[in-house]
Amino acid sequence: IQGCFETFQRLLRRCAFDPQQDTLWLVGDLVNRGPRSLETLRYVRDLGSAAVTVLGNHDLALLVMSHGYGRRFPGDTFDDILNAPDCDELLAWLRQQRLCYRERGFCMVHAGLLPAWTVDRALALAAEVEAALRGPEFPAFMANMWGSEPTAWRDDLLGWDRLRVIVNAMTRMRFCTAEGVMDFSVKGEVTQGPPGYLPWFEAPRQSADTILITGHWSALRLKLEPNLLAIDSGCLW
Repeated sequence: IQGCFETFQRLLRRCAFDPQQDTLWLVGDLVNRGPRSLETLRYVRDLGSAAVTVLGNHDLALLVMSHGYGRRFPGDTFDDILNAPDCDELLAWLRQQRLCYRERGFCMVHAGLLPAWTVDRALALAAEVEAALRGPEFPAFMANMWGSEPTAWRDDLLGWDRLRVIVNAMTRMRFCTAEGVMDFSVKGEVTQGPPGYLPWFEAPRQSADTILITGHWSALRLKLEPNLLAIDSGCLW
């Protein structure tokens, strides 16, 4: 959604969303780049159990910025939230959201899953990050979360390196090798990956028995396959 609140509302009217009967699934990046991030965040928060959202890289960037870490990029539109009187309440709500969610044969994650991860494994790893977001080490996590190293998962990773790889795979990944080494330098079309790298969903993956719902990669536009619904169709752009 990325703060495109007006378009979001038009879409909900078109599909006749009724929070008394329906549950809205959101693939993350509620905020940033668009013009009305504050209203978007308030609206989704106020839906309560009628909305399920997973965290995206822009949502996490907001949390990092709120603690004075990270760096600004041209086009960032966090200030309406950071200057709002209910900022602390909104950020506290954001910290409670999931990184990965499964229900009824679907698994929702912002960017993707590494080839070696089953959905069960991914949910367990996501729970480690969720505990860090909600727990007393949250400020230290914000100081150490951002970065692109290590580029691959290992079971023996510990501490911030371990959590950083989980976050990067689930919220930033586009290209990886068949062995799960990630690259974060390319953001464009699937044909523009570095030599030896594939779009993450083309690598043989242990999660292929589950339908994944993702966002993040707007250059895919709308990609619907039997086990993948990539639904960031680039409204922001």
